[in-house]
Amino acid sequence: MIGLISATAAGAAARDRLAAAWPDRTRVYDGPVKDAVRSAFAECEQLVCFLATGAVVRLIAPLLGEKATDPGVVCVDEGGRFAVSLVGGHGGGANELAGEVGELLAAQPVVTTATDSVGLLGLDALGLPVEGSVAAVSRALLDGEPVALRAELGWPLPPLPLAEEGAHSVRLTDRAVEPAENEVLLRPPSLVVGVGASRGAPVEEVLTLVDTVLREAGLSPRSIAELATVDAKAEEPGIVAAAARLGVPLVTYSAEELAGVRVPNPSDAPLAAVGTPSVAEAAALVRGGELLVPKRKSERADGRPAMATCAVVRRPARGRLAVVGLGPGARDLLTPRALAELRRASVLVGLDQYVDQIRDLLRPGTRILESGLGAEEERARTAVAEARAGHAVALIGSGDAGVYAMASPALAEASDDIDVIGVPGVTAALAAGAILGAPLGHDHVSISLSDLHTPWEVIERRVRAAAEADIVVTFYNPRSRGRDWQLPKALSILAGHREPTTPVGVVRNASRADESSRLTTLGALDPAWVDMMTVVTVGNTATRNIAGRMVTPRGYRWQESAPEEAR
Repeated sequence: MIGLISATAAGAAARDRLAAAWPDRTRVYDGPVKDAVRSAFAECEQLVCFLATGAVVRLIAPLLGEKATDPGVVCVDEGGRFAVSLVGGHGGGANELAGEVGELLAAQPVVTTATDSVGLLGLDALGLPVEGSVAAVSRALLDGEPVALRAELGWPLPPLPLAEEGAHSVRLTDRAVEPAENEVLLRPPSLVVGVGASRGAPVEEVLTLVDTVLREAGLSPRSIAELATVDAKAEEPGIVAAAARLGVPLVTYSAEELAGVRVPNPSDAPLAAVGTPSVAEAAALVRGGELLVPKRKSERADGRPAMATCAVVRRPARGRLAVVGLGPGARDLLTPRALAELRRASVLVGLDQYVDQIRDLLRPGTRILESGLGAEEERARTAVAEARAGHAVALIGSGDAGVYAMASPALAEASDDIDVIGVPGVTAALAAGAILGAPLGHDHVSISLSDLHTPWEVIERRVRAAAEADIVVTFYNPRSRGRDWQLPKALSILAGHREPTTPVGVVRNASRADESSRLTTLGALDPAWVDMMTVVTVGNTATRNIAGRMVTPRGYRWQESAPEEAR
């Protein structure tokens, strides 16, 4: 929950805008400011104070405790010009919150943590539990000193400028070890603890068993990703409370799913009780992995029968492939989600000219794998292979990655052993349409005229179908030096079903610095105006040129009141 505190009418107005935008995330604290800050600090994970930074510093100073547990605090000035990350930039999420507040209120986020200032991710901002010499290792990264990565298991990390050797180190491990001097431990969520329990099993018995098993196996409880059990135990109080106390989700599976998992220690008791010969081992293994600790039963001091069982599996690391559409070229048409994925990826794969567009947005330590035109399948295979190796990968394409771009070849290569995230982008037809007016106001289709991957006979059949159906058509890849006859042929097919006066829009390099466009007609279009950087949009029989803009009405009944020159 985010506590909102203000002292003036202007602050209250901005406060109320946040409260209205985030009704489920925020709570307004009224009354004397000192009391409001004290209450919010104790009750909320984050605070946004519409007060001077000096005032907030004095108010929260007596309340500050531990860096890892204090809430993140953001200050917004009286004029609403700045959103200042004051306390808990990483651990409390104040840096990210300052960005969100700034975006909503049109204020400038102010972030002064050293790593963020130079584009580095903070070691305590990677989304993983962290232990050890965070300050010393972060300082070494900032000073450009070599910091070694010692990964005891694969895990998709964001980009960090790490080396093979160095006096400082980052160790990725789920083992219960103490950090060495000048070392940071990162705890990946690699352990799945399967649990079974008799009805009424006490939470302390479940927790004691889990703690004992992990300690004896030399595993860190901070790497527990989830507790897993059978559906029949989804509301068993001892298991539910144990997951809550450990701060991890409780995941359940049907008895049928668990019965299909091969385990080393099946038993008749759970088969009779819940319909599967194994709960703890099967629930831990159902999604694959290495069984580190076979089924163990709890031990009770009173000598009565055990009421809990558990097993521990190290699940395989899943690489992450984000297929990112960069939009048509303009920086302000790159979506925030695409930007976030670019900055999250430790490996970037893309066409060299597209990499150049966004190279300045990448974080230090991002590994770039670029190639030239014609290597689409190679890029797709490379991106998938990097993800399978456990990396966080971004595969980029222009426009929308799913439209004549990299999503299709990448997903054809990918299987269910990696996580795949699609990030939509503004495709060329939309960018060109916005420049021309509203040519796509009714049914429309995009057709690539490149016959490098599709036989011309198939392309021609699609053009004829669009012509006969009176659908607005946008041609991608319309004409190149080696392919100069396909566009005239396609236009002649359309001309058999539409008047020569049908509006046609020609847009080159939509949204880029050298953008150009013209609105002409089907009869007047000169194919020489067109190249591979151009999209051509041909209207349907209802499309009109209105005040120099190409408009396709949403219906076929053109308004009777429309000016005569618009008809």
